[in-house]
Amino acid sequence: MQIPHDTRRALDVVVALVNTSVETEQPDGLSDVTALRGFVHDYAISDVGELSARDLAGVRTVRGKFAQVFATPSSRVASVLINELVATAGTTPQLTNHDGYDWHVHYFAPGASVGDHLAADGGMALAFIVVSGEQERLRRCEAPDCRRAFVDLSRNRSRRYCDSRTCGNRLHVAAYRARRKSELEAEPGSEQSGRSEQEEIVQGGEQQQAADNA
Repeated sequence: MQIPHDTRRALDVVVALVNTSVETEQPDGLSDVTALRGFVHDYAISDVGELSARDLAGVRTVRGKFAQVFATPSSRVASVLINELVATAGTTPQLTNHDGYDWHVHYFAPGASVGDHLAADGGMALAFIVVSGEQERLRRCEAPDCRRAFVDLSRNRSRRYCDSRTCGNRLHVAAYRARRKSELEAEPGSEQSGRSEQEEIVQGGEQQQAADNA
């Protein structure tokens, strides 16, 4: 899928923001203003002034809306959520070239809060996905103990895990061991196959990674 650079970068920020509040029992990645400040720094979010508890609350609200877009299979529901995000943010498209970056579009209004900044740029990036008919690419990792968000950019929409080298491999290991246990219980005393566990796992991981990159 071909995505403009600015849209791709905005989607990366959306995913990172959603993943500060994953669906498993992990601490909130935006627990306080210091954590928010770190997020702003790590993702080079521009035109952000001094941050406050009000900013933190606003960003958490935006995060929840983004998460709802990932959760719904309905383009109509997604469109309502996205329209609300960009309208509330006072979206004001403008061309800019700053900090060594060539001309690109900012959708947030001058002087916008960090929450409105994220809502405007992230909302427009999500709008691009919906308009392109590619909403199914907004996914959650299929590993039951992960559930992190990601955007599937593979050509055939085959990606299942946020990272095939971690979550994907863990699931392959579990599936292999369950399969071997079942085989041994079904045929007590049977000899193990000539292929080692490591070979099976490596092949499974390679197949999933190839699918993710397809």
